[in-house]
Amino acid sequence: MTYRAPLADITSALKSAAALPRAIEEGLFGDLTMDDVEAVLAEAGRFAAAVIAPLNRIGDRHGTPFKDGAVTTPPGWKEAYRGWRSGGWNGLAAPVEWGGQALPQIVNAACIEMWHGASIAFADGPMLTVAAIDALQAHGSDELKRTYLPKLVSGEWAGTMQLTEPQAGSDVGALRTRAERSADGTYRLKGQKIFITYGEHDLTDNIIHMVLARLPDAPPGTRGISLFLVPKFLVNPDGSLGARNDIRAHSVEHKLGIHGSPTCTMMLGDQGGAVGYLVGAENAGMAAMFTMMNQARLAVGLQGVGVAECATQQALAFARERRQGRTAGMAATQSAPIIAHPDVRRMLLSMRALTAAARGVCYATAITLDRAERGTDATARQAAHERASLLTPAAKAFSTDVGIEVASLGVQVHGGMGYIEETGAAQLYRDARIAAIYEGTNGIQAIDLVTRKLPLSRGATVAAHIKDLRGTVDALEASNNAAFGLAPARLAEAIDSLARSTEWLLGRLDKDADAALAGATPYLRLFGFATGGCLLARQALAATRGGEDAAPPAALARFFAENFAVQAGSLERTIIDGAPGVLGAEAALA
Repeated sequence: MTYRAPLADITSALKSAAALPRAIEEGLFGDLTMDDVEAVLAEAGRFAAAVIAPLNRIGDRHGTPFKDGAVTTPPGWKEAYRGWRSGGWNGLAAPVEWGGQALPQIVNAACIEMWHGASIAFADGPMLTVAAIDALQAHGSDELKRTYLPKLVSGEWAGTMQLTEPQAGSDVGALRTRAERSADGTYRLKGQKIFITYGEHDLTDNIIHMVLARLPDAPPGTRGISLFLVPKFLVNPDGSLGARNDIRAHSVEHKLGIHGSPTCTMMLGDQGGAVGYLVGAENAGMAAMFTMMNQARLAVGLQGVGVAECATQQALAFARERRQGRTAGMAATQSAPIIAHPDVRRMLLSMRALTAAARGVCYATAITLDRAERGTDATARQAAHERASLLTPAAKAFSTDVGIEVASLGVQVHGGMGYIEETGAAQLYRDARIAAIYEGTNGIQAIDLVTRKLPLSRGATVAAHIKDLRGTVDALEASNNAAFGLAPARLAEAIDSLARSTEWLLGRLDKDADAALAGATPYLRLFGFATGGCLLARQALAATRGGEDAAPPAALARFFAENFAVQAGSLERTIIDGAPGVLGAEAALA
């Protein structure tokens, strides 16, 4: 099982889907150049392929043994993490004042794809450290920033996100972990958290847990949740490590996949209460946590892209080598590589096209985050913030669905060998499955898209997005390029379906919310097909204008439009007409 960083595909998506060169020309990133970006990506790709990827299978087989409260990470994990730290990858997009490099989110996104393409299990931990950095930078006090950010940014310390409890999974407002005020201005936390990624490990000397808890006088639900920083080891005034805090791992889960990533049940307060420090204001923890989760949601979407890319590479290599059956004109004694068979080609094209579309959606999201953070005009920053808010649930859910579908197709291409662990195809399928669940299930992402993001600016944000998609189809039609086949017509139809479905949902939110919710997941799928298809078309158009070989991206854009975007009409009918069948089906579930 191998992985090669797809630098050419990544660079192409950066230039077209993200329009990174235009942002650079606008001065959004100071003196950064595309040469700088490509140099960073080349080194990241080398590290991902040469250092992380060889550990992926080892992590799957070894797992994370747990004994006496301690987790042992797989062989080679510590050495790879030291290389990660020394390369400065943990602080790629972090502020310079805390030791980071302040590179754009879009550059970091491309690297995140490669880390996860090499090994989701390894990359899971650093992903959450980066999210903790974002939350602390945005909401932490100056004292907390001085104490914790330099070592989080350097990667000397790691971070976690602690939300879920046995009775409070997606319903965060039901959490019971308690925080009590202490006379010294700190808090004492007691409770239990489950499914905590890298809650305990041996990669760093300290682990900084970001924990949601409720104060005794807090209002009910999510309005009464506060966020606390709870270090594994307390930190002395001189920055050295002090006493062990009252937080520990109770157990490590046995999981379907990502075996190299320890998923822990955490206990707080066995000895009277874990010392915690308030991040942000009391009862305002959800705002701070969403800063962390939004970063993580894009990163999880990029997990989907990374695992899909790896599965595609392996399936292509296998299909070129594996010989079975004959094609027309072959002698009875001969056999053809299975890539010669039309149905296998269809599967491989589906894998490549879905992966590229998901990459485009994620990169388009990342650049809007950069524009929201760095734009010089307040109006433009707000518009970018709303566009990023619109795209984030699609980036997370559409891309992780793609990761699962592509990994499943990878098993199918391998045939019986794909079902056997030795080829590695099964591991990718197992690893991919969690990404649609954590950081907010994909159903919740669809609900968020429909109920919170479509109404932004009274529908103007989604309308502007649809207008941009129409502009791409106009350019595609104007190119008059036969290589695109029916892509202009199919993408136009998909956008029309998206526009009609959007209007219908916006009209139902106040009148019949359940009907809108019943269509949320197919709507997100439609949104992903229309957006991803247009981003692939932009990539092909950019190649044509740039004098590059436009045949491969044009063929991919055509395939996607004629095989996936074409499903838009049926998705539209499901959204608009399907609610009664969902809401009135009690008899079928009895």
